Amino acid sequence: MVSVLVALYRESGIAARLVRRLGRLDWPRDRLDILLVVEDDDRATRAALDRPDLPDWMRVLVVPPGTLKTKPRALNYALDFCRGSIVGIYDAEDAPEPDQIRKVVARFHARPRAVACLQGVLAFYNPRTNRLSRCFTVDYAAWFQVMLPGLDRMGLPVPLGGTTVFFRREVLEEVGAWDAHNVTEDADLGVRLARRGYRTELIDSVTFEEANCHVIPWIRQRSRWLKGYMMTWAVHMRAPVLLWRQLGPRGFLGFQALFLGTIAQLLLAPLILSCWVAGLGAGHPLALVLPAWGMGLLVGTCLLAEAVTLFVNGLGLRRSGQPVGMGTLPLMHVYGPLAALAAWRGLWDLARRPFHWDKTAHGLHQPRPAPAARAGARAAPSAFRRTG
Repeated sequence: MVSVLVALYRESGIAARLVRRLGRLDWPRDRLDILLVVEDDDRATRAALDRPDLPDWMRVLVVPPGTLKTKPRALNYALDFCRGSIVGIYDAEDAPEPDQIRKVVARFHARPRAVACLQGVLAFYNPRTNRLSRCFTVDYAAWFQVMLPGLDRMGLPVPLGGTTVFFRREVLEEVGAWDAHNVTEDADLGVRLARRGYRTELIDSVTFEEANCHVIPWIRQRSRWLKGYMMTWAVHMRAPVLLWRQLGPRGFLGFQALFLGTIAQLLLAPLILSCWVAGLGAGHPLALVLPAWGMGLLVGTCLLAEAVTLFVNGLGLRRSGQPVGMGTLPLMHVYGPLAALAAWRGLWDLARRPFHWDKTAHGLHQPRPAPAARAGARAAPSAFRRTG
């Protein structure tokens, strides 16, 4: 029995589409338990799901009102109503490949209990809407095709995505499920699984979702993710010695590089960009206090880091098979400062309203997966397959 949780809030516009997509999942209906989790005050979404043709293997679960209103709180409430020994998560706009659950069950059956979580691959069904969606596609491709497989193979903590992630239920309950106060609850849960000695592996199955392709909503969404990264780092670093013992030296350093490195890189983006200018021969204020070799080392490091990022983006895009040309890569120089702006907004939001959840609007585009993207996604599993 597999339970799938879909947390919905103000999603009345795509509720019918969601039901159709979930209906394409190829798994015996008497072994499929889908919970559509809605908030008590979201009458529009509840009305959209109140339909006579809703399959009997789908249930609408209403979360009672509370002072906190976050996705992880809704998932924690719904977990007690699940019937399955495997629990999966989808988002409202997701379009998973039909055989995804079959692959998940087969992988869990073949792997030891220490493999407690499986993370699927995310791609976009609207990658060519505009320049922002193209850049977002490159970003996702680098993350799911290069970064996450690399973390998996190196045995480092894997920050989970908020969707297309499946758990052994008993382990999920053992580690305390989701942190209802964390706005990037998926990344936090991935670290907690690693701290308890469990592993996350990637599966060669793709879920298509909608790329946020409007600047202001994109910044709000990314700032929430980065705020959650800051929160996750601070929570787990409350006892650094214990974290070191549980993750081991390599895992501890990997945690710092991923979370603290991501945050620092974006918050220090203005300094990095200024080094670019210095590399072109312009003056730089740090040249007044650093020796020539020190300034050269700083500029060289920034340029090398940018070259590595460019390589990773290009490699991820090639592996993903998404219909976005390599000509998009130069646009990432503009995309990066947007992420830096989101990081500073996330830091400000963490100080003012740490548990506020910036809702992402969905359903702005019709899902039309491009043939090239689907073909590329099926050709990519070798990038995720773990050996040993």
